[in-house]
Amino acid sequence: MNAPAELLNQHLIDPEICIRCNTCEATCPVGAITHDSRNYVVIADKCNFCMACVPPCPTGSIDNWRQVPKARAYSVEEQLGWDELPPALTDVELSAMGAQAAPETQSPAVTGTQASSASAAVSGSAVHSADYGATVPPWSAAHPYTNLHGPKAPTTATVVGNFQVNEPGTQNETHHIVLDFGSMPFPVLEGQSIGIIPPGTDAQGKPHHARQYSIASPRNGERPGYNNLSLTVKRVVEDHQGQPVRGVASNYLCDLKPGDSVQVIGPFGNSFLMPNHPRSHIVMICTGTGSAPMRAMTEWRRRLRNSGKFEGGKLMLFFGARTQQELPYFGPLQKLPKDFIDIEFAFSRELGKPKRYVQDALRDRAADLVQLLKDNQSHFYVCGLKSMEEGVVLALRDIAQEAGLDWPSIAQSLKREGRLHLETY
Repeated sequence: MNAPAELLNQHLIDPEICIRCNTCEATCPVGAITHDSRNYVVIADKCNFCMACVPPCPTGSIDNWRQVPKARAYSVEEQLGWDELPPALTDVELSAMGAQAAPETQSPAVTGTQASSASAAVSGSAVHSADYGATVPPWSAAHPYTNLHGPKAPTTATVVGNFQVNEPGTQNETHHIVLDFGSMPFPVLEGQSIGIIPPGTDAQGKPHHARQYSIASPRNGERPGYNNLSLTVKRVVEDHQGQPVRGVASNYLCDLKPGDSVQVIGPFGNSFLMPNHPRSHIVMICTGTGSAPMRAMTEWRRRLRNSGKFEGGKLMLFFGARTQQELPYFGPLQKLPKDFIDIEFAFSRELGKPKRYVQDALRDRAADLVQLLKDNQSHFYVCGLKSMEEGVVLALRDIAQEAGLDWPSIAQSLKREGRLHLETY
């Protein structure tokens, strides 16, 4: 008599809920997650169930499992073609496949070995930058509301403002877009994001999936006291290889006019949140539209300061762009009081000047950052292009080590206490 086929509790991503934010692929330490233009999927024979990808997922779409015979695991090609998850196999179906249902069908638990494996790079010599990012919020962060509106039941917002926030004629045209939700409750916090569903269908005739955008306004609205929020959106006209391409959602958003309606899902995000306790320090490191959550945090702190009801700690902003002309919000940033925020710009394509990136700016301000790294009231936020992430982590490590600080201990503390957050794309 043949032995029952070996069972696999296969890790899957729900395509109906996933907002394609790339967080799971960026955090997976074994390269077990991949994607195409439509779906993110888990590669069955690579996944080691370390669970590193589950806590950072803003929607919970990645916390899905299906019990299947190991030899009949869903392939990458099958998963890429899904519009929804397949139903769970019944005991009868498993038996017909030569397998016997296991008594436990929930997702695997994180063992001590798996958890330590997922974060081993923090104390090791290899640098997998995503391993340094916290998946928990600061202890004093406000409670976020998440997933109030899903892809099957989006809410509607009205455009009440849309204007370009970098110099006209520059290559990276960037817009500041204000959405109003009217009487529909849509509470958000600085650091959260929403999903925008573009109208129409893709090349396969399927409805476009939602695109994720960070919120650029503070919790009490772009216009204080109103049920609105703002986004920072770059019009995408080429891919990462420089080939012409028209970004579906970005061009749709940048072309919107006041009075237009937009389908919105979310909000998302429960860890990339700002601290609320007095004297907490915030170091913001960003490029391009990664400035959106930094603008939200800065504006909330500014409003608190002006109200006289909050004593904030140090604010530092490291902001990178190719040129000053391409930098979003350059003018308004110049008007902020110097005793309120310390700003370092880094431009990588200024004519006649050497390339300077945010990690170079960090090293130039090493003396200030050493003091902040020593202080457990300091919180670090990184948002922007994926290519910056490793350079930023390496710069922080080198700054600490050159000052004689115990970087592995500091890194563990930053991660454990929700004080170093990485959100790159």
